[in-house]
Amino acid sequence: MLEEDLLYVLALQRAKGIGDINAKKLLAHCGSAKEVFKEKRRNIEKIFGFGKLSVQYLFDSNNLKEAEVALKYIQENAIETLYFTDNNYPERLKHCIDGPILLFKEGNIDLNAGPIISIVGTRQITSYGRDFCEKLISDLTAYNPIIVSGFAYGVDICAHKAALKNNLQTIGVLAHGFEEVYPKIHKKYISEMHKNGGFLTEFWQNDQPLRENFLKRNRIVAGMSEATIIIESAEKGGSLVTADIANSYSRDVFAVPGRSTDIYSKGCNDLIKNNKAAILTSAKDLIDMLNWESPLNVKKSIQKQLFVELTENEQLIYNFLTHNGKELIDLISLNCKLPIHQTTSLLFNLEMKGMIKPLPGKLYEAI
Repeated sequence: MLEEDLLYVLALQRAKGIGDINAKKLLAHCGSAKEVFKEKRRNIEKIFGFGKLSVQYLFDSNNLKEAEVALKYIQENAIETLYFTDNNYPERLKHCIDGPILLFKEGNIDLNAGPIISIVGTRQITSYGRDFCEKLISDLTAYNPIIVSGFAYGVDICAHKAALKNNLQTIGVLAHGFEEVYPKIHKKYISEMHKNGGFLTEFWQNDQPLRENFLKRNRIVAGMSEATIIIESAEKGGSLVTADIANSYSRDVFAVPGRSTDIYSKGCNDLIKNNKAAILTSAKDLIDMLNWESPLNVKKSIQKQLFVELTENEQLIYNFLTHNGKELIDLISLNCKLPIHQTTSLLFNLEMKGMIKPLPGKLYEAI
């Protein structure tokens, strides 16, 4: 986008009381943000039914002044801007009527790298929720999903960390500008996330993490994703708002069930009970419901290569099976001294690479 065009888009975004829905109507009618500000005030009142106060806010001279400051920050800090009609704007978010007209991006984000899913939940994550989140993401690794969350305490940061651990791209959608870090304790994760993912926000550089900003942020989390997963939630909470938004966008919503007596499973159980979310008990539930094509099916016709690149642990398992023949997954885990969840993921990777094959009764053998 040209510098002048971006300046006027920023001014339109900053106009108090206009919002993204009305901003898109103005842009569609006038052709560009610059033309919006050239339009006669009485025409805007007449055509769009804006009140005099809204029109006054739109043409407030401070909008352009503040836009100039924001533009300077964007240029000096190499911030990438994503306009809602651009190719680099999240594709699914384009179809959300209230999606932001402009997003700001930091990091190494490739929105075309794989399926995009959002994982959210309580800030008071339990060991049950943490274990489920980590195993879910580990088990989905072969499908290379992009993990989106809100960079908050609890489920959010657990999802980001699990994605990084499994070398998956992860995106934090912020409720504030890039000059802020919230919560402060998560500053230590920023650098690593920049390397394999990064951050998106609609808020300007010095915008603070106000309560209402988190609710606005939730629509981006829900809107840019193929599906939204609620790991844990109390009876009320922001993740339930995100689920409602995802449902309003006709996106798939999944919830992890818990015991009826668990405070932080109440919200998930209610979503399932009220048919607002599908039950999620494993990665397979998600894969089947979203109809993701197995990487195995893609590679069925490809013969095993003579030289396949294996990780250290994959080589360890392959060598064990080559030497011992058919073995149970539990014995593979025990003899290779690897956790069972990691062994499962590694076996899946080896199967995709054509190095092993599964047999009935949880047995595996080298090919």
